[in-house]
Amino acid sequence: MGDIFGAGGLDEKPNHEVCVGDFSIGKYPVTRQEWFQVMGSNPSQYRGAENLPVEKISWNEAQAFVKVLRRKTGKKWRLPTEAEWEYAAGGGKRQKYPGTSNDEELGEYAWFETNSGLKTHPVGTRKPNDLGIHDMAGNVWQWVQDRYDRDYYRQSPRQDPKGDPFGVNRILKGGSAYKDAHFLRVSYRDYQAPETRTNSVGFRLVLPDD
Repeated sequence: MGDIFGAGGLDEKPNHEVCVGDFSIGKYPVTRQEWFQVMGSNPSQYRGAENLPVEKISWNEAQAFVKVLRRKTGKKWRLPTEAEWEYAAGGGKRQKYPGTSNDEELGEYAWFETNSGLKTHPVGTRKPNDLGIHDMAGNVWQWVQDRYDRDYYRQSPRQDPKGDPFGVNRILKGGSAYKDAHFLRVSYRDYQAPETRTNSVGFRLVLPDD
């Protein structure tokens, strides 16, 4: 985890190795249609195709969705940890962006400031990364489970790190349709209070293999 391309901030250092257990992650971010099927509402600011990523979702609301989905399916759905997200985003290897380390190719894999028209787009309309996962960068920011700590990488455990146990803010990954390439890097870390809702934030789900 962490920056190896020289573009990262202090909270992306030091670069360090971690191990994560087996897990499955959503091929796409949760869509408006999926949110409606589970929660019976449409919180998104923008109207349009049902396969747009759902947005205006707080971390707390994502947890409410997970709770209802668990009850309906009997499966242990949850948000990914930051470590799981980075592994999946990088396609199981070290890449600057999900799908590529070439700045010139980023637009093939992500909707961001340069090509999005400053709006979200239906999921799966950019190339997948090497693990077949779409929209890990751009379109909407994605909540992960972990609390944010600027200095966490200096003390992170090697096995299944889960973030600062005492922080308040929750981590966002992946950038959005409104951000430039810098924010779409696999190692970039942002954060918001768990009750914050904006039109550029959604999430995707994980199932642990236990």
